[in-house]
Amino acid sequence: MREPYFSDLSNEQRALIEPMITAWKQGRVVRSATGDSGSCDLREVMNALFYQNRMGCQWRMLPHDLSAWSAVFYYFRLWREDGLDQRIQELLRCQVREKARVSYRYTAAILDDPVLRAAACRRSPRLRA
Repeated sequence: MREPYFSDLSNEQRALIEPMITAWKQGRVVRSATGDSGSCDLREVMNALFYQNRMGCQWRMLPHDLSAWSAVFYYFRLWREDGLDQRIQELLRCQVREKARVSYRYTAAILDDPVLRAAACRRSPRLRA
């Protein structure tokens, strides 16, 4: 057992994300030619992804006590292709808004006249005499 990093998933966070990852993994196993479910601990993959995101390090610079960088990058790429990363992000965003009691239906933006004029000036081509 390794010492936890500050970026590791808590049990509560894991409980939110795990059903999505489990469903994704089962779908991949069904579609795979061999039916092999793999031997990688996906919680550790998630911990490594959160570490990499938080620290901004290169993939090859992930600590050795996390999953192998190549496995982490492999799952990162698959989840991006399948859209799982976006679904997890949306789930977490909804949870944060729910805890903060913010309605996710209503989002407002206020643009005043100088902001609009400045944006229009930057985008319009300049005519030369």
